[in-house]
Amino acid sequence: MNKYVERLYNGIWKENPIFVQMLGLCPTLAVTTSAINGVGMGLSTTAVLIAANFLIALLRKIIPDGVRLPAEIVVVASFVTIVDMLMEGFVPSLYASLGLYIPLIVVNCIILGRAEAYAMKNGPILSAFDGIGMGLGFTVALALIGSFRELLGAGTIFGIQIMPASYQPISIFILAPGAFFVLACLTALQNRLKMPCATNGSVKEKKKGGCCSGDCLSCAGHDAEVKKEQEEK
Repeated sequence: MNKYVERLYNGIWKENPIFVQMLGLCPTLAVTTSAINGVGMGLSTTAVLIAANFLIALLRKIIPDGVRLPAEIVVVASFVTIVDMLMEGFVPSLYASLGLYIPLIVVNCIILGRAEAYAMKNGPILSAFDGIGMGLGFTVALALIGSFRELLGAGTIFGIQIMPASYQPISIFILAPGAFFVLACLTALQNRLKMPCATNGSVKEKKKGGCCSGDCLSCAGHDAEVKKEQEEK
């Protein structure tokens, strides 16, 4: 797989910051009362991720190790301020909905984590693609959570009425408990789709396909059988 495409795939699916790494859960649970809020928060974070990763990767050989983390925070804070001002000027309604969570992107562990773990060790173009992948993964996750919460809690998606007029909204999904419930369900679904072999088929079939069966004792027994067969040959 092309290394640039791999960075996109990793961020959106394999290493999704929400459903796999469980990072940035504070804004995830707080702002996803609607689909539009989730998309807005995700795209603003994506813009900061791309710009910060690119610039930090450019400066990685110049920044002294002793001030590495403060330098990363300064870079991220600068881009967050730009995004904050642009959103306030061009999308004031969305800016008002997201409120304090836009400035708090500065301390979002997804951004600082990618800057420290990836941008400081790789080139600017590859780091930018890593930012795109992680940002899109974050946006998709927030959009899905927000869509489900809005649909069940208000009967709409992006403000468009989806449920029939007779539908009685389940208001708990707009509250914090609903956020946790939807996150848990979507995470379980993503894990199920990502690792279908973990619950299907025999141990031998799973081992052949390179899958984890979840049964360590059976795996140990199977490995012993394979080793014995090889010695006999």
